[in-house]
Amino acid sequence: MKYITFTVPCYNSESYMERCIDTLLAGDELVEIIIVDDGSTDRTGEIADNYARNYPEIVKVIHQENGGHGAGVNAGLKVATGRYFKVVDSDDWLDTDALDKLLAQLIRWEKSNRHPDLVIANYLYDHLYEHTVKPMAYRNVFPADKICTWKDIRAFRPSQYLVMHALWYRTEVLRASGVKLPRHTFYVDNIFANQPLPYVKTLCYLDLDLYHYFLGREDQSVNEQVLMKRIDQQIRVTKLVAMGTDLEKLKRTQPKLARYLTRNISIMMSISCIHLLLIGTEEARQKRESLWQYIRSHNEKLYHDLKYKTLSGMTNLPGKVGDALTLLGYRAARKIYQFN
Repeated sequence: MKYITFTVPCYNSESYMERCIDTLLAGDELVEIIIVDDGSTDRTGEIADNYARNYPEIVKVIHQENGGHGAGVNAGLKVATGRYFKVVDSDDWLDTDALDKLLAQLIRWEKSNRHPDLVIANYLYDHLYEHTVKPMAYRNVFPADKICTWKDIRAFRPSQYLVMHALWYRTEVLRASGVKLPRHTFYVDNIFANQPLPYVKTLCYLDLDLYHYFLGREDQSVNEQVLMKRIDQQIRVTKLVAMGTDLEKLKRTQPKLARYLTRNISIMMSISCIHLLLIGTEEARQKRESLWQYIRSHNEKLYHDLKYKTLSGMTNLPGKVGDALTLLGYRAARKIYQFN
């Protein structure tokens, strides 16, 4: 059987996709690798087909018209056969020793017929060209190597949240959640990371430094200048995540998870508002006001929580002094956490 389905959405990835895929091949025939050639115009499709010829029991290739990262994820999930599903961006890679340890654990769970809905592992901000690596772990949040529930989690630090890179969902859970990412939209990993969480009943944290998240390309979506150009897509995804879960209903059954999801929406609101401040135009100011009004009109309780109980309220301070304080705090956090 296949324990993991890796889906690798690729668009004009010829210069770095092999670094990614070669690390996934360390899983041998315990994994399947679905390379999605998303309408590339370079040698991406040719490279993908070569892998499929050389590793026919492991690698499958999907060639499709360009639909963006979300369309690539959707295509992989549709045909996945692995017990767990993992998206690996084509410029990222895995630590092969850690992957071996993960697979060994999945095999043990398979033998005992225990399959946590979600596996969480560490990821690393890898500034490859600067030769610096910053690990992001969850030792303070989850009991290590123990299948648990949301009731067992502890508080997240300000720099901690559950991003796509850290999450290994059981494929059946993803399908049950109905997650489907919008086409031609950046930042959809936030939807993928959050929408399925209420469907997760059991989870397990493995203290493994598994996923290398590459930082450094000028065209990268998390690059500050790029994000400012794509701010409308960031706003769209923020709205989708904010309205994607009935948080009041969830509070009654999983209060800790509801608290976490509210906190994550707060982070996304902060990112949207800060980059609108960085743009600095009257149009951007109006978009910031419009975003807050959208939340208020669709969920008054969430609006109140975001504005008065979370960090995002600090990104909507009145006047130019408030704007300056917000940007000062953002610059300090970026320097400390090196998130772009």
